[in-house]
Amino acid sequence: MWVVVTESEYFRAQIIKTKLESENIPVKLQRETIGLLYGITFDGLGGVKILVPEEYQQKAEVIINAQRSD
Repeated sequence: MWVVVTESEYFRAQIIKTKLESENIPVKLQRETIGLLYGITFDGLGGVKILVPEEYQQKAEVIINAQRSD
């Protein structure tokens, strides 16, 4: 089962995805259709959900939180 570990705008989500994958954590990105069509990110529209398998959730959250504090 895949779980959402965070949400972000598209380019930041790509950075997080790359970091998690470098730690051997599988990642899926899930975008809102409206953002994809119109290229917007506003009030939740156009945001990207970052998902990992449930068994990697805790490790992924530690990595994401460490990256935020840098």
